Amino acid sequence: MINMNPKTLAQLTILGEGYTIEFKRSVTSDLGREICAFANATGGVILIGIADDGGIRGVSNHNRLKSQVQTIARSAEPPIAVEIESVDAVLCVTVPAQHSKPYSFGGKFFIREGASSQQMSREEIREFFYKEGLIHFDETACDRFSLENDLDDENWSLFQRRAKIPEDMDLETALRNLHLMDEDGRMTHAGAWLLARDIRKFNVSADVACALFMGTDKVRILDRRDFHGDVYSMIVEVMTWILSKINVEYIIKHVRREERPELPEEAIREAVVNALAHRDYRSTANVQIYLFNDRLEIVSPGGLPAGMTEADLGVKSNPRNPLLFGILHRMDAVERIGSGIRRIRDLCREHGVPEPLIEVSGSWVTTTFRRPVTESLQVADDRSAPGRYQVGTRSVPGRHQVTAQVDRNLQEDSNTLSDNMLYMLSDALEDLTAQVTAQVTAQVVWHCRRSRFANEIMEFLELKHRKTFRANYLKPLMEAGWLEMTVPDKPTSSKQKYRLTDKGRRLLAELGADDG
Repeated sequence: MINMNPKTLAQLTILGEGYTIEFKRSVTSDLGREICAFANATGGVILIGIADDGGIRGVSNHNRLKSQVQTIARSAEPPIAVEIESVDAVLCVTVPAQHSKPYSFGGKFFIREGASSQQMSREEIREFFYKEGLIHFDETACDRFSLENDLDDENWSLFQRRAKIPEDMDLETALRNLHLMDEDGRMTHAGAWLLARDIRKFNVSADVACALFMGTDKVRILDRRDFHGDVYSMIVEVMTWILSKINVEYIIKHVRREERPELPEEAIREAVVNALAHRDYRSTANVQIYLFNDRLEIVSPGGLPAGMTEADLGVKSNPRNPLLFGILHRMDAVERIGSGIRRIRDLCREHGVPEPLIEVSGSWVTTTFRRPVTESLQVADDRSAPGRYQVGTRSVPGRHQVTAQVDRNLQEDSNTLSDNMLYMLSDALEDLTAQVTAQVTAQVVWHCRRSRFANEIMEFLELKHRKTFRANYLKPLMEAGWLEMTVPDKPTSSKQKYRLTDKGRRLLAELGADDG
């Protein structure tokens, strides 16, 4: 509250009317409008007894006027708290910042615009409610979504598994129980985003744009991908893209290889989930992910949700899209509600890399991970852990190379490639797809020397998401002519397996490998 005295009053009259100051010659019928407008903004001061030109005219009978002003303020919906005091002949009415927005007076809503108070239109009221977090866009009906035309059996089955919905529960009952469908049978926006084949149909800028740049600026793009499926699938696909571009340390333990990305995978995932779960889906901008030689930037549109400040990051949670966020938590895409930023920082410390820089503006939230800098390729042989080798990598971003001669016992397992064979196969397959590393596709080719079920290949690669596996692994390999179906006339057959084509077997023969 402003400490009102003759000096302060003189300073305010010199400043003139503005966003937080209003002059009134007397108590008029529009005083309620002014009080309401200040309450819906950041507060302000109404000086009664001041002419429009700033001249002090004064008013009399202050006690009666104070009672009148309090009655007007209390008649707002909800009642507005004001402070009233006399400074010489002027009555000063201070409207502090309020915490029960929005306020209306006489059934109408007013907002402060510049030096005047304006009645809000229906769209302005709606926007105001969104801005203050009083209406959540994800909970509103998405009239563009049609159960009949936009939801197919495959997407529903995928969502059902991810969201742990009992198989015997019918679709509409499940959607209503999860609040993804309203009482009128309309899909909410959260439901549309989670069940969409192409999310852009319901929000044109709800996709994710990923770009890999050469160097540390945006001058030269090496690779660009746009993802626009449902929200959960976009999280999976974006993570696949990022992990295919950053460097990985290979750790060999006997016949099994472990991979350690240069940045903590779970921290990146949390940041990607935050960008998609907390973004403003009414914005005309999309989520943008930029990978440079020295950093990874994850940019989410919309700024912080209402009621959040930069100091609150990692301390409290206030989701902009609570329904979407809650379902993602149910689907295990979110580790623990309210722990995202703190967990990202903890994971980076545990991984031995700097905590990310989080920058906030009115329209954006940017999370920047600093990439470790490796001067040259090195191999570290840890003698304290028999059979364990660390292979350092650093070349063109996303190009993983194995540079050490791995223990010969690797070759005893028919499903594990020797170091040299992995490199040669990877080299032959490096241009197959931008979505996954050539080394991963090489592992698939090697594994499918014998016919394999899809779930066998997924288990071998330690993948859990069938839709992503088919799109990012099986489809590119079959389109390129390396793999084929054993039952091509019945693609969805329960007996369907995948095997090397003649082309694949010729490749292995040329490389001097036993085709098994």
